[in-house]
Amino acid sequence: MIEISIKQKIDAWLAGNYDKGTKDEIQGLLERGEHEALSDAFYRDLEFGTGGLRGIMGAGSNRMNRYTLGMATQGLCNYLKQNFPDQQVKVAIAHDCRNNSDTFARIAAEIFSANDIHVYLFEELRPTPELSFAIRHLGCQSGVVVTASHNPKEYNGYKVYWNDGAQVTAPHDKNIIAEVNKITSIDEVKFEAKAENIHMIGKEIDEAYMQQVLGLSISKEAIQRQHDLKIVYSSIHGTGITLVPEVLKRFGFTNVHVVEEQADPNGNFPTVVYPNPEEKEAMTLALSKAREIDADLVLATDPDSDRVGIAVKNLKGEFVLLNGNQTGALLINYLLQAWQKAGKLTGKEFVVKTIVTTDLIKKIADSYNVTMYETLTGFKYIAEVIRAKEGKEVYIGGGEESYGYMIGDFVRDKDGISACALIAEMAAVARDQGQSLFEMMAEMYTRYGFYKEELVSFTKKGRRGAEEIQQMMADMRSNPPQSIAGSNVVEVSDYKMSTRKLLLTGEEHKIELESSNVLQYLTEDGSKISARPSGTEPKIKFYISVNEPLSSKEDFEATEQKLDQKIEQILVDLKLK
Repeated sequence: MIEISIKQKIDAWLAGNYDKGTKDEIQGLLERGEHEALSDAFYRDLEFGTGGLRGIMGAGSNRMNRYTLGMATQGLCNYLKQNFPDQQVKVAIAHDCRNNSDTFARIAAEIFSANDIHVYLFEELRPTPELSFAIRHLGCQSGVVVTASHNPKEYNGYKVYWNDGAQVTAPHDKNIIAEVNKITSIDEVKFEAKAENIHMIGKEIDEAYMQQVLGLSISKEAIQRQHDLKIVYSSIHGTGITLVPEVLKRFGFTNVHVVEEQADPNGNFPTVVYPNPEEKEAMTLALSKAREIDADLVLATDPDSDRVGIAVKNLKGEFVLLNGNQTGALLINYLLQAWQKAGKLTGKEFVVKTIVTTDLIKKIADSYNVTMYETLTGFKYIAEVIRAKEGKEVYIGGGEESYGYMIGDFVRDKDGISACALIAEMAAVARDQGQSLFEMMAEMYTRYGFYKEELVSFTKKGRRGAEEIQQMMADMRSNPPQSIAGSNVVEVSDYKMSTRKLLLTGEEHKIELESSNVLQYLTEDGSKISARPSGTEPKIKFYISVNEPLSSKEDFEATEQKLDQKIEQILVDLKLK
């Protein structure tokens, strides 16, 4: 049986001003008795969250389609015109390789144009970071990229950016949501395009963006000496193919091997289960090619190229995947070393990381007397810090554990293109010093401590899943652990309540960040466990960080085993396995 309220919404769509294909899809589900699918498609409206839309494609109010996208775009149009009443409003639009992404981008462009907003629409698929760059480069007030990042192929989405090239933050995020929620009918959406307001863009923006990326290079001489560094690159059927090989070439690398089976953009992602470089399976073909040619470095970007995963040879010569914390710490370590060597550190520099990203980054920054700022999860918060410090302090780089890094501030979102270039440069510098990238990492650990992190995710789909995730967080708040893996919990941070409690003294401190549904436990031995429901996927994530001193690279394996055992015990104690 379908709930009455859901049946009423279905009937409204069947009777409303929707196209025949949409109505046929709904009618087919009804005739086949697919009540659960219908309920999930209509039990709520697809939420326009603080970052935009993301959902499974299909007919229904809780699906990504021309109508849900249309209502979101109309709400955004209304808000932009309120905010910039005496200006000609301009927006930039890009899209990734996903099924329907080009169609959704065109629909959004038509709606903006119908509202007398000038649109700069990329002629073909482009990476998300290039869209972020284009907004400021073209003097736009806003921007949109059609992507669902690394979600499965059934998904698509729509991310909204403000005039600084960053995803929208307070107060604009909530205000845009309010305007979108005022659109209660598709009849309020202006779908009729004004062609004169749509301007196609492409190669000229590529060139301007790539010049900025080239300007990030610090160790050009090392690249010249190590230009033949053997690099394998995979775009995992995504947008990275448009820029990464060219950027690596312009940096000076002459021995780049593209994984051809994954080079063509394809929204069905035929060679992977999930198009996500965080997933080992997605790296299989790249690793196979790396072994075949005895590569030095493996790079892979996700469909919209804002994330990058890497693989390097360990001390035994076997390829291993580095996680986002390891790559992020290596990048910050390299950048600060290189800036110091170049005499560029003046005491005004800073780096940024998120609350669930390794604390190793803080130890590295402290050793160079570089300030580290911490933000909530999401690059929009990193961009917010950059905006606040502009003209007073100098941003070097930052990142988060989920394989996102941003070097330099010409892009205000995570950037897999520039990250690929700087990771390759870092590998060239390591080889120039007679090291592998893995040995460079081991050296970093001997200096600062061996930090190891693990992410455990539970996917809970649909309406019931969302309720289960809420209950898990409620249970942890009402019954926090006293000790974890034999070490007492000494600090509990509740980012939703904005409180940090020191359990030994009973002191409470206010967390000076926006409220967010995150719980964090710190133990006496320096382990940190964070629980956080995803804002964009039906998941709850647990982030575990442990650390031990590392006396030498020869002790790497034994110390890693010790850390793995500690992580295993934490998982058992928190009933996460």
